[in-house]
Amino acid sequence: AEQLVESGGDSVQVGGSLKLSCTASGFSFPDADKGWYRSGKGDGCELLATISPTGSAYYGNSAKGRFTISQDNAKSTVYLQMDSLKAEDTATYYCAASTGPTVGRWTRKPCVRIGYGMDFWGKGTPVSISS
Repeated sequence: AEQLVESGGDSVQVGGSLKLSCTASGFSFPDADKGWYRSGKGDGCELLATISPTGSAYYGNSAKGRFTISQDNAKSTVYLQMDSLKAEDTATYYCAASTGPTVGRWTRKPCVRIGYGMDFWGKGTPVSISS
């Protein structure tokens, strides 16, 4: 079965950095789009970044200049490096992936809700930023 498992969420202070990881199994990782999303309390959800099978990255407004998405096909893992963290970055962070005919369909689409859009979703990892 397809699975995505996030890790790396933590509590850090404003201005700090975190690197989230998401390890995939059960599908062809190199051929998939991957994305990072987040959902805060009552805030809906937000697309942070996506990366295509060729490594082309797209960033949402909140992530531009502070977050970097990358992937390691040998480890079937996608990463989100987050720098200059702000209190408003506090949220649960989710990774997602799309394969086959849906590749390219969701990489620039706004998040509607967690679990909608890309084919597979992880369960999330919490990030808390304190001042």
